[in-house]
Amino acid sequence: MIPFHVVGLDLSLTATGMANGLGWCEKVGRDGITNMPLLTKYRTLNDLASRIIVLTRAEHAHLVLVEKLVFNRQDGGRGGAGERSYLYYRTMGIIAEAGVPVVEVPQATLKTYALGKGSGSKGEIVDSIARRLPMFVTGGDHNMADAATLAALGSDHLGHPLADMPKAHRAALDKLTWPEMTQ
Repeated sequence: MIPFHVVGLDLSLTATGMANGLGWCEKVGRDGITNMPLLTKYRTLNDLASRIIVLTRAEHAHLVLVEKLVFNRQDGGRGGAGERSYLYYRTMGIIAEAGVPVVEVPQATLKTYALGKGSGSKGEIVDSIARRLPMFVTGGDHNMADAATLAALGSDHLGHPLADMPKAHRAALDKLTWPEMTQ
């Protein structure tokens, strides 16, 4: 057991992946948010942010790693970009205001820690986590595998790696700007 409470989050409207450094992982989300009336949408997003924080105890964590929010051109026409942004900043803002150090992890860096290279498929990440970090039971879910990768990355940074990761994987540690930590 590690002496730190580390949380990994892969935020999503329908399937947020959540994990901690003890090997727990789960997902939570809500379908249909983008089609809700404004007030219902607002309340649902706030409720989802609260559920993520409560389930992970993120406000009491020593460190939280979150997959960095990015949008690509393909997302522009699908909708949901505003809702995803709100969920991201609502959730991470509450955590940061609680004084918890937060690290935003680019997707390529997450993949480096999971795969030893900055690219690869969701399936490859799921397979890698199943092999290298079997304490995380993801059931093949890529959102939980991403969150598990983030929790493991944070635990490794704090000096308590959850597995013996190869040098190419651990190169991800040097790609991030880590916050000052007080114990």
